[in-house]
Amino acid sequence: MSTHIVVTGGSGFLGTLLARRLLAGPVALGGASPAPVGELTLVDLVEPPDDVRADARVRPVTGPLEDVVRDLGEVDAVFHLAGVVSGGAEADFDLGMRTNVDGLRTALEYARGQAVPPVFVFTSSVAVFGSDPAIGPVGDVDDDTLPRPQSSYGIQKFVGEQFVADYTRKGFVRGRSVRPATVSVRPGRPNAAASGFLSGIIREPLAGERARCPVDPDTPVALVSPRRTLEGIVVAAAVDDATWGSRTALTLPALSTTPREMARALDRVAGKPASDLVDWDVDPAVERIVGTWPARLHTSRAERLGLRADASFDDVVRDYLTRDT
Repeated sequence: MSTHIVVTGGSGFLGTLLARRLLAGPVALGGASPAPVGELTLVDLVEPPDDVRADARVRPVTGPLEDVVRDLGEVDAVFHLAGVVSGGAEADFDLGMRTNVDGLRTALEYARGQAVPPVFVFTSSVAVFGSDPAIGPVGDVDDDTLPRPQSSYGIQKFVGEQFVADYTRKGFVRGRSVRPATVSVRPGRPNAAASGFLSGIIREPLAGERARCPVDPDTPVALVSPRRTLEGIVVAAAVDDATWGSRTALTLPALSTTPREMARALDRVAGKPASDLVDWDVDPAVERIVGTWPARLHTSRAERLGLRADASFDDVVRDYLTRDT
């Protein structure tokens, strides 16, 4: 029996990767046997790439979620990836609230209206953790660390986790919230994420363009490759409720590094001093956000599901160079 899956933010970077993976199938949902995807609805403000749109099973739905949600039909699983990124949510509070909080509520209410509670995967962020000025640096994070977000984005994501947990407790959905660290290396043009430079300092030099690193080069950061992020999202949807366990969000494994170490990896993989194109120019506003995020994650719960961090940033750069996007 085929399945119907809805992906919000389905034309974005991660949404496109997920769409390709789902179409390649088969897909397991909530502990059931893997099955082919019969219909994949991609909701976004823009159309998906041509190769995705060309698949007869794909139904692109363009427009704000609140305007199109009534036409999405019955669904077996919802992947809610739509959202405003960190820098954008900090710069425009109202936009962040509408998209990251109200948009999630819209998606959850759609899922709640289904005859059978669907699997609901929500992409949160390690930005829910932060260095509280009254307490001190966040330090190492494990599965029991209390979130203390220090940005509007982090707070909005943490609120979202609680909504997903409560809708799951009430039996409206079968929720799974996953917290990826900064995803690097992302292709394409820079976005409004405060952490966007962690892709830019690799992506732009490899294209022969200059890039700016707005934090101290020895700032500790936690990174997860697109491949490992996608793996975490797919596994979250696949496992049964008992295996998933706690309704609290699952932090995905991440690689701990620094921008300086990333630049060295870039040069090793590129075989030339590509990092000469990086301008080390601190922006206090960006540093205030990124500097509060955790850099060392201990993720035993995710590891019990078979999820692992990237072995090295050299491997991440190689993966970026060979990835078909």
